Amino acid sequence: SGPPPEQLSQDAALAILRPVLADPAVLKILHNAKYDIEVMARPENGAVTIAPIDDTMLISYSMDAGRHGQGMDFLAQQHLNHTPISFDSVTGTGKGRITFDRVPLDRATAYAAEDADVTLRLWQKLRPMLREAQALALYEQVERRMIPVLAAMETAGIKVDGAELARIGQDFSERLVVLEAEAHRVAGRAFNVASPKQLGEILFDEMGLKGGKKGKTGAWSTDAKVLEELAAQGAELPKVVMEHRQLAKLKSTYVEGLTAQLAVDGRVHTDFAMAVTSTGRLSSNEPNLQNIPIRTKEGMRIRQAFVAERGHLLMSADYSQIELRLLAHMADVPTLREAFAQGMDIHSRTASDIFGLPLDGVDREARRRAKAINFGIIYGMSAFGLAAQLGIGPGEARGIIDAYFQKYPGIRAEMDRLKLEAKTLGYVLSPFGRKLWIANIAAKDPILRSGAERQAINAPFQGGAAEVIKRAMVRVPRALADAGLQARMLLQVHDELVLEVPEAELEATGRVLRDTMQNVAALRVPLLVEVGHGRSWAEAH
Repeated sequence: SGPPPEQLSQDAALAILRPVLADPAVLKILHNAKYDIEVMARPENGAVTIAPIDDTMLISYSMDAGRHGQGMDFLAQQHLNHTPISFDSVTGTGKGRITFDRVPLDRATAYAAEDADVTLRLWQKLRPMLREAQALALYEQVERRMIPVLAAMETAGIKVDGAELARIGQDFSERLVVLEAEAHRVAGRAFNVASPKQLGEILFDEMGLKGGKKGKTGAWSTDAKVLEELAAQGAELPKVVMEHRQLAKLKSTYVEGLTAQLAVDGRVHTDFAMAVTSTGRLSSNEPNLQNIPIRTKEGMRIRQAFVAERGHLLMSADYSQIELRLLAHMADVPTLREAFAQGMDIHSRTASDIFGLPLDGVDREARRRAKAINFGIIYGMSAFGLAAQLGIGPGEARGIIDAYFQKYPGIRAEMDRLKLEAKTLGYVLSPFGRKLWIANIAAKDPILRSGAERQAINAPFQGGAAEVIKRAMVRVPRALADAGLQARMLLQVHDELVLEVPEAELEATGRVLRDTMQNVAALRVPLLVEVGHGRSWAEAH
């Protein structure tokens, strides 16, 4: 390919575009606006502000979360019966791919102009549908307002201590060597712990363990499910291999991955995907910060590498037991509402209710069982699942579930209502009215269908929790600014927000944060936010 075609200079293009992009009287329509806003805001691109905006990706997502993807090409086929020119057809693929500045101008123009035209046509088609779908308030008050909030968070990034990360990598490597030696000892010979084929031969051919299944290739399956079942039967080797696998994955994803993703500013800038999950939750990529284990010491070690800038601390604000609070709200369970209102320990209260114990007579085991069912119920857990988790027989587990529903009939009624709603409409509504589409709810295959029923039960609680924290995220930056505080929101992971706070403003920031987050929604139960702080994310959490 010859020299790139002659382009307009950036300054000439910006001179024309900047006044329009920043003009408050001109609406700008984009598909995945967060990306364009961040790119145009960079100093090397002229630090251009784009406002006001509409985002066709989020307009569609506000109506159709979980129903289908929100990519522009797909939506164009779906709503406009039009197949846009693909980027690959313009730039080529593989080794022959060229950068966009080398695409001949006529091809580049056709692609870019169509891109803009399709975005406008989608907007003309989808924008009026928001009102009919009763999703207008959700889009305007939550989704659209999230765009600049997330753009600011992604641009800020979070500082990572490279030296600490290297130490963690070293520790993990040493531990992997120990685990490998342990696996060889238990197996009675050396083998490649990372090879599923060799592991299968040892477990099923040499050790003669029961419960093996062969795949299409004729090799034994040794996936997590198989290893967990063998470990539950008391086999030692699967336990060692599972720990080895988890640690190796953490090392490659977070120690090596984070090192590769560190930007020149010493921070990692994750990408929060706004329109991917079926429940309205955000997801995080490159790096995925939502998959760092919460309860394990390895997960805590990785969180130690996320640190505050000098003169600052990290602050973590976490909604406590939000899905259970939403359950008490949606199913309107008087005893659970009362327990939350009085700040009682909810699992002890449940244990007291279903096992008929006085509150001060609830021991650790009774509380553990109550906790398993409280959280299990939200995920549509079966008696079999509860039995496996608690290490008890299915009959005993069924008895606990029956006692639970007998004590809290509102929960059984709510679950039945959600399943019926999904079957009748194809979606369930979150507590705030978002439609959450449930795939496979009408499937012929009973396994697919029962999975969809569990999803129908869980989606409103996950979706409700997502909505609560999004409403908080939209309000927190303004509340901090109004109070004259300098804190910046950096991350959102599940039900937690992480901020970077000047040391001198710690107390005031904590107050504003707690007050704002606890008052974003009027539910039948109070919202509770736990706030912590420290030099690292591990300390703050």
